[in-house]
Amino acid sequence: MAGHHLSILFLCLQTWPEAAGRHTDVLLVNGILGESVIFPSNIEKSLQVISISWNSKTSVAFINPGDSGTVTPTHKNYYGRINLIGQNYDLVLSNLRMEDAGDYKADINTNTDTITKYYHLQVYRRLGKPKITQSLMTSVNNTCNVTLTCSMEKEEKNVTYSWSPPGEGNVLQILQTSVDQELTYTCTAWNPVSNNSDFISSQQLCADVVMGFRTRRTGLLSGVTVFCLIILGLCSVFLFRLCKRRQGSYLKTFTKSSGSRDILPAESRLYDEIPQQKVLPSNEGPMNTIYSTVQNSDKMGKTIIQECKPPRTSGYEIVV
Repeated sequence: MAGHHLSILFLCLQTWPEAAGRHTDVLLVNGILGESVIFPSNIEKSLQVISISWNSKTSVAFINPGDSGTVTPTHKNYYGRINLIGQNYDLVLSNLRMEDAGDYKADINTNTDTITKYYHLQVYRRLGKPKITQSLMTSVNNTCNVTLTCSMEKEEKNVTYSWSPPGEGNVLQILQTSVDQELTYTCTAWNPVSNNSDFISSQQLCADVVMGFRTRRTGLLSGVTVFCLIILGLCSVFLFRLCKRRQGSYLKTFTKSSGSRDILPAESRLYDEIPQQKVLPSNEGPMNTIYSTVQNSDKMGKTIIQECKPPRTSGYEIVV
């Protein structure tokens, strides 16, 4: 219980007066989501309190000091979440929600007059561990040139960052050589109710840089190799198809040329003379000369014997 109250008092130390328009004394109260916050009344001990009425966007609670200092929530949004601390009537709002943020006022009725006090509640999430990312990585002559950026994975309001060794905001520029001593770079994220940190070592950082460059170089060489193989394969296919096409064209031309030589025109004739094999006896009749014209059977479809004439010379002469 004491630890719970100490936590609440710690949050109260983070409240301060802030001018806000028409109200000159507005206390800014910071609370943590899901936890408790205290609205301090700061009532002078010399004053006799008759009643206190708390209001925000709706009515909040009513305090009756004469009834053993009890507090009664006056709206369903605050049932089970309103309490008092001690005899000074400080209001405690527990199990904070994001929608609890906003303006509050307390109308304090005393034996002399009514005092009105104003508050502004802001509700924040407790920060988790920040994330450190690397960018603009270069490595020349065993020197690492790295830019570190610190950020929260989920966007939060009113977050500030600091580096150790110091940097500018959430960015830290590092120039690390192999002979430098090993350092640890720590980023701390802050909001009005909490803070958290993460770190990275220079040795790990430079190792990641070198490994990253090696990986990118290997990937680049692999990509170039695959591209060259694809180009080579396409060229091979193109040349093969081109040679195949030329070979087919040549065979087609050769076939046509051979066929044209095999078909002779109808007017072409072959003449041959069969020499006399032996002399016929004188008592046999005169020798006959047979003239024959043979035309191509493919075109004409038949052989025609045109003329038979009496011989003038001995022997047979066949004209084909």
